[in-house]
Amino acid sequence: QVQLVESGGGLVQPGGSLRLSCAASGILFNTYAMGWYRQAPGKQRELVALVTSGGSMNYADSVKGRFSISRDNAKSTVYLQMNSLNPEDTAVYYCNARRVVYGSIKDDHWGQGTQVTVSS
Repeated sequence: QVQLVESGGGLVQPGGSLRLSCAASGILFNTYAMGWYRQAPGKQRELVALVTSGGSMNYADSVKGRFSISRDNAKSTVYLQMNSLNPEDTAVYYCNARRVVYGSIKDDHWGQGTQVTVSS
């Protein structure tokens, strides 16, 4: 059974920082691309950051220079370090594990989400 368990969300003041963690089990972690997505009320879920199985990283333009994604294959965990947070970053953040082979998605899993609220 595949499980993705997020942690680290919470309430933070503007300009503050949080680090999200996502611990995976039930998958061969180092063969999966790991991503963080977010969904704000009334908006579509959007990609925040992605790290491939090979270690390449991509970021949404809105978080470049502020957020950093990393993975620890030995711990089957992906992290999202979020700095200089602003109220527009308020959303539920979801962890995603995706295995892509020759451009086709072969497996796809989501965590339950963790709330991040940026407010004074």
